[in-house]
Amino acid sequence: MKIDIINTIIAINPNAVVSVSGDDVNRIEWLENTPVIANNIILAKQLELQSAEDNKEIIKEQNKQLALTKLSALGLTEAEIKSIIG
Repeated sequence: MKIDIINTIIAINPNAVVSVSGDDVNRIEWLENTPVIANNIILAKQLELQSAEDNKEIIKEQNKQLALTKLSALGLTEAEIKSIIG
């Protein structure tokens, strides 16, 4: 999942009210007296959040592979494993 600019801003300031055109950090409209957050802070937070999201996906895939290996080691066939996991 791609972390967009609005979700990044909300992660920094959950009360922020903004509009963003084209998911472009240079095209943010700060609404309802929301304090402006510097672009470099937004981009750094976006990178942090994206890295965390990417790591979740990697761990999920690693866990799946580990489970498949364990099921295979128990003697289940590939067809049996597929019937369990769908």
